[in-house]
Amino acid sequence: MTFKNARDLQDTARTIPSEKLLVETDSPFLAPVPHRGKTCEPAFVADTAAFVAELRGESPEQIARTTTANFFQLFDKAAA
Repeated sequence: MTFKNARDLQDTARTIPSEKLLVETDSPFLAPVPHRGKTCEPAFVADTAAFVAELRGESPEQIARTTTANFFQLFDKAAA
C-alpha cells in the first residue's frame, strides 16, 4: 500500500466503501514506508492506516474508528 509502485492498490483504498475497509500488517514481511527494509511488526499497521487516511482525505482517528468497527462487525466473536 505504501510503496510508490502500489498505485492500483492505492486507487482501491481511495474508492472502497468505508464499511468494507480494513487495515492490516504483512508482518513479518513487507514493512510499510517509512520502515521499509526492516522486519515488519504489528505496530506498523498505524503507518499503513495513516497512509490510507491521507489517500482518502480522512483523519487517522476516523480511519481507526471505521476499521475497528469493521473488524468487530466481521469478527463478532472477538468482542465477546
